[in-house]
Amino acid sequence: MKDMLTVSSSPHLKHPDTTSGIMLDVIIALAPAAIYGCILFGIRALLLIFTCIISAVLAEYIWCKLLKKPISIGDLSAVVTGLLLAMNLSSAVPICIAAIGSAVAIIVVKQMFGGLGFNFANPAITARIVLLVSFPSYMAEFLEPVMYDAVTSATPLVREAGAYTFNELFFGMHGGCIGETSAFLLIVGGLYLILRRVINPIIPVCFIGTVALFSLIFGENVIQQVFGGGLILGAIFMATDYTTSPTTNKGKLIFGIGCGLLTFVIRRFASLPEGVSSSILLMNILVPYINKATLTKPFGVRK
Repeated sequence: MKDMLTVSSSPHLKHPDTTSGIMLDVIIALAPAAIYGCILFGIRALLLIFTCIISAVLAEYIWCKLLKKPISIGDLSAVVTGLLLAMNLSSAVPICIAAIGSAVAIIVVKQMFGGLGFNFANPAITARIVLLVSFPSYMAEFLEPVMYDAVTSATPLVREAGAYTFNELFFGMHGGCIGETSAFLLIVGGLYLILRRVINPIIPVCFIGTVALFSLIFGENVIQQVFGGGLILGAIFMATDYTTSPTTNKGKLIFGIGCGLLTFVIRRFASLPEGVSSSILLMNILVPYINKATLTKPFGVRK
């Protein structure tokens, strides 16, 4: 009878999902939009994606080696960070600046705070904001697709309403960042992650819905605001980051609405045409407070 009793520490329930498996699902979900970005913007987009991924993996490997920590590149989180950063960059950004961004994302935002699971903000988003502040002229330059002779242009968000048709915005036949152009492929990737139960749809739906609602109330072009910038990419693939988003469903609801509201306010009243990255970063900072306010009370516990 004594041999039948096994005492062990929690957790007692285990799930077959692994970090590398989840990251692989994210890579698969991002792949169609990334490939389309390379087709749209040519070899330079492909070089930027490879540069960001290789720089991110190399930065993590060197950091772990120098600090004599276990090599963690096998969990694929550095690959995801590099890919997300590249998809948030214009194909006009110099290769060296993309490499700097990956190093900042991995070393400053991720590893200096303790590694995967301890970072207070999304590494790719924070790195993009650092690059935007440090190299504003390069980050504000966008190229039209190669079939339009790769001339420099502005993003659809700063064009006049009606400058693009719904099909052009939804399927990605316009200039912009490498991975944000095709809303259709990003949504397909998001549905894949939802079906795989990698992400919860609450944050993306609340995020996108809030931007659409306030755009409608204030007379903005809803289609342009939803599909013309980085909203779909940010809402599905970055706002849903496990470490930097709330753990409760009520918290996810508050987080998504907050991101959407801040995005709309920045786009309408600030000098920047895009506000997705800044809004997610600001809400990342508030996540500990959101978790504390929405924490479920254990059964039977009284104040």
